Amino acid sequence: MRARIAAGAIVLGLAAAAARADTIADWADMTTRIATDGPNTIRTIALSQSAVYEAVNAITRRYPRDVVNLGSADGASIDAAIAAASHSVLLHEAPALQPQIEAAYQKMLAKIPDEATRRKGIALGEHAAADVLAKHKGDIGDIEPYRPLTTPGVYVPTTFPLGYAVAQHKPWFLKGNSQFRPGPPPDLKSAVWARDYNEIKSIGAAESTVRTADQTGIGRFWATALPEVHIGVVSSLARAPGREITRNARLFAAVMGALNDTEIAVFEAKYHYQFWRPITAIRNGDRDDNPATERDADWTPLIVTPIQPEYPCAHCMISSALVTVIRADIGKEPLPVLSNTSNTAPGVTRHWTSTEDLVKEVSIGRIYGGMHYRNSTEVGVKMGEQVGKVVASAYGMR
Repeated sequence: MRARIAAGAIVLGLAAAAARADTIADWADMTTRIATDGPNTIRTIALSQSAVYEAVNAITRRYPRDVVNLGSADGASIDAAIAAASHSVLLHEAPALQPQIEAAYQKMLAKIPDEATRRKGIALGEHAAADVLAKHKGDIGDIEPYRPLTTPGVYVPTTFPLGYAVAQHKPWFLKGNSQFRPGPPPDLKSAVWARDYNEIKSIGAAESTVRTADQTGIGRFWATALPEVHIGVVSSLARAPGREITRNARLFAAVMGALNDTEIAVFEAKYHYQFWRPITAIRNGDRDDNPATERDADWTPLIVTPIQPEYPCAHCMISSALVTVIRADIGKEPLPVLSNTSNTAPGVTRHWTSTEDLVKEVSIGRIYGGMHYRNSTEVGVKMGEQVGKVVASAYGMR
């Protein structure tokens, strides 16, 4: 019996050794690029990474508490399992993108010469995808369509805001959409409101005379709404020397699970409070009943304002949830230098030596961009940490 167990462990060890740990990051990056063109981007990537983790862990059995019975994993190619899990989820969630999905899938499979291990890996990955999709088939129920806020007969802009439907999705780890809903934004007569109003009016204006060139660069870097600006940070960690493939799979699964629930929670709060953006507030500064907020009728932010309510800051919450999971993964180990690029700052790569610096930069970048008030960034960071801790705990991370 011991001989059989040892032999089995050797087979699993060889299968794991044959796959590079950064294959997880390769597929996560590829999935992100493809899913960005489809519906429910964050959710699709989360489903994919959850399936990848199930498949890889079924082969390596590094985290016994998370092993899902997907059938025999003996001799299965990890690379094929990763590709098949990603492929199956993407096809299910974004069938219109089949050409891109198939091209990526076939390119990966062509790199696996052994037909038997490839076939077993594909079967395992497809089973993992089917299991994850079945678990989450009820996440999106009957969505209440957005109803414009108006009075009968009064015109309002007819471009509907984003994220209203996401606020109604079922979270994976939270007890409910509003579990971490914060208290309300500052009262418009308060000193906090005046502080935030005047700060962003000055430093977040398109033609600000107090914002430095470096601050403008930070604002533009974090102007993007594409998830790859956040997921790329995780990839930079996953590609660090010495990482093990199952650990990387768990990292991405936990991060994306956290981002999925973060997106739900932040949009639930945004549409609950319906708080105005700086461009609206500053152009109506004479109507908030606060003598410390002077109106600027022509004020324009550095970055185009997102089409959704302001409070709380979503970018801040996402970055905070992400680094909370990273901290749980790293534990007491040294943190590799994190880095990433942004589609709104071509040619620029930014680096961070601490997770705190990353979160602070995202938060201040949204102020420099003229999109979020300081209080909103602070509240978003706190909410993200709360969500991140729940998800990291669910995955048994330190």
